[in-house]
Amino acid sequence: MLQSSPAFQFATLSSNHVATQGSVVLWRLKRHSAISPPQLGWFYLSLCLACLGVAAVLSSQNASVVMTFALLAIGTGFVVYSRHAGDFEKIFLQDGQLVIELETAGRTKRAAFNREWVRIEPKNEDGSLIEVSGQGRSVRVGRHVRPDLRPLLAREIRFALRTC
Repeated sequence: MLQSSPAFQFATLSSNHVATQGSVVLWRLKRHSAISPPQLGWFYLSLCLACLGVAAVLSSQNASVVMTFALLAIGTGFVVYSRHAGDFEKIFLQDGQLVIELETAGRTKRAAFNREWVRIEPKNEDGSLIEVSGQGRSVRVGRHVRPDLRPLLAREIRFALRTC
């Protein structure tokens, strides 16, 4: 069961039903997308049909090459957009470990850190990405959070590491 907590702005808490385990703190940071990939596909299809209609009218003036190029350029942009529309960062604290999963263009990277040895930076208010490091590894998170809110997210993760 997921629930928000007044102590966390970005995280949700889930209670495990096993008595030996505590709660799980979960941060799920997603890219803000105004349109979903299926909606984008339908929009692209309608755009292609409109362009084909215009190309049929202009084919007598040898404009079909221009329309083909336009369709390919627009299609390439849509493919790049749709590959990254589902990108996310998932950070969770469970069983003494801080686990980070990053999905970018369909590829998932996972890193786990011992909660006692992990460091969360930056401590400054400069809005740069948050670096989670420990045990000889580091991962940068916060790409899907506004730069002015990243210090708040870093403080929230530090707070959860100390108290949960």
